[in-house]
Amino acid sequence: MQEEPIDPFNGDPADPAAGLDDLNEDGETEPLTEDERQDVLEDLSDLEIYQALLSPTGIRGLVIECEDCHEPHYFDWDLLRGNLRHLLDSGRPRVHEPAYDPDPDHYVTWEYARGYADGVHDTLTEGSEDEQS
Repeated sequence: MQEEPIDPFNGDPADPAAGLDDLNEDGETEPLTEDERQDVLEDLSDLEIYQALLSPTGIRGLVIECEDCHEPHYFDWDLLRGNLRHLLDSGRPRVHEPAYDPDPDHYVTWEYARGYADGVHDTLTEGSEDEQS
């Protein structure tokens, strides 16, 4: 018994997905530059902070405005982390689709998360400066 469904286009020269196999062998894909790698590593580090601060408030992840389709894409923390690691490993982003029926109230933008983290940092820094005075 086969676990996966049978490919109805197997061996068909008009297979609509035939070109997808060539994507992995695309010679035009260049590896990330050192600056790009550093940016992705910083994003991964920031993501850990954002998740630690925002998860307890009910935030499940980040929303990103897609440059290709101009639609908001909702990413849970783990999915976004996996996408960033994939980008580091392969040099290109994963193919994506919008999440199915996400609740926008549970997602924030990178900018919001960054501002929230900065606010927490500033509050903690002010408290330690007051103690030193």
